[in-house]
Amino acid sequence: MPKTLIYLAHDNLNRHKGALKDADPKKHEVIFVESYRMLTGARWHRQRLFFLLSAARHFAESLRKEGFTVHYEKASDTATGIRKISKNYSEVVAAAPSSYRLTKSLSDIGVKFVPNDFFLTSRESFAKWASSQKSLKMENFYRFQRERLDILMEDGKPVGGQWNFDEDNRLPPPKLGHSWPEYPEHQRDEIDLEVIAEIASLDLVGNLTDGTWGTTRDAALAQLDRFLRRSFVEFGPYEDAMTTESWALNHSLLSTYMNVGLITADEIVAEALKRFKKGGVPIASCEGFIRQVIGWREYINGLYWFFGSEYRDLNELGSTRKLLPLFSDCSKTKMRCVSEIVSQIEDRSWVHHIPRLMVLSNLAALAEVRPAEFLAWMREVFIDATDWVMVPNVIGMSLHADGGKMSTKPYVAGGAYISRMSNYCGDCAYNPKTRTEDDSCPFTTLYWHYIARNSERFKKNHRMFQQLSGLKKLSDLDETIKRGNEVIKGLEEGRI
Repeated sequence: MPKTLIYLAHDNLNRHKGALKDADPKKHEVIFVESYRMLTGARWHRQRLFFLLSAARHFAESLRKEGFTVHYEKASDTATGIRKISKNYSEVVAAAPSSYRLTKSLSDIGVKFVPNDFFLTSRESFAKWASSQKSLKMENFYRFQRERLDILMEDGKPVGGQWNFDEDNRLPPPKLGHSWPEYPEHQRDEIDLEVIAEIASLDLVGNLTDGTWGTTRDAALAQLDRFLRRSFVEFGPYEDAMTTESWALNHSLLSTYMNVGLITADEIVAEALKRFKKGGVPIASCEGFIRQVIGWREYINGLYWFFGSEYRDLNELGSTRKLLPLFSDCSKTKMRCVSEIVSQIEDRSWVHHIPRLMVLSNLAALAEVRPAEFLAWMREVFIDATDWVMVPNVIGMSLHADGGKMSTKPYVAGGAYISRMSNYCGDCAYNPKTRTEDDSCPFTTLYWHYIARNSERFKKNHRMFQQLSGLKKLSDLDETIKRGNEVIKGLEEGRI
């Protein structure tokens, strides 16, 4: 009897999920495809491409040791790699892919899909929930998840007496310094070094000297353990903070491993709850972390499939500016916050969610960067980027390019927010408290510039009432707009 061939995408690296869940080496063989399109389809960050390739090769080796015949094909594209050997098998199966593009590519060559169970919420379950809602508020979905999964619930009520502890989890970094956790440094093994050598000649961006990211399941499990022992207690209070003293603060660093399947949400939640029940971890920290895993992550994946394949092309605000030079080169700006954050991306291919949303994406929105260009950049430079992660986060949450389908108001802010939540502003060339001076913070100037040019569009949005009222009170609006135009020109030229 011909065996079944299992195709494993580079984000399906788990023996107990997807198409591998019930696989038997006597009945199944496995194929990975390393496609030319994957290697050269964009100017990827070196850390990102290295991680994806090495993690897949390590996982392939673990399957061989278990007794599986594993084919690791190199081809022009995924479909070509599968077709090369698929005629020798009774059928080809795969977990339902995590992107529209791969879904179509595999469907076109007759691959049979099994349910994608790398998430706690199926696409069908999310669609059913979303179709029952008047608005797609994450908070409502999160409460639905808590009740459905019976997580942090007691007698039908939320543990701690309230659904979220956001108010407790918005502290700025301590002004007098703080003892932040240390982060891992992984030694490269033979497979890692092989991948590094192979990608050396490709046209990539970023650095590959930092050893933060391991490429095995053991590394993922060790990172979870490290987070629970060293960072979990203080995760909540400082989860929105930014500081030059620490590039990750108390964040878990687990998204990188989760998004390729090396560790899964159910495992992480189980261990986090076990640690919480031992005592010593504040409910605010536990709830804040659980919210990211069972709330935000599942919500974003659900929206990606619920909104459809054309959602990524939306540009409701008509933004047309090219990607600013500072996103690709940290030396192209005098804004300390942006320079520091882009530098961290260059080194590690990662920063946490607040620098992504309230600095990088905020600036892209305020400067009217074309959504497709900013989305492409985010996909290329972040090690934990996938299509399902970035499309809703950029098009909906960050740039408001969907006109409010996801978030009812744009997530934009002036320099005051960055000043409050970080220590970046003290030594910066720009002043977050002014908007019309030569040294005014570009965020502060461009915030009002943005509100002014979109005032007609936002006037029916009740959540923008306060901002529009503030705009009417500005006695220097003309000067602000003039300074805003100068700032945008300076950003385009890489001198602001």
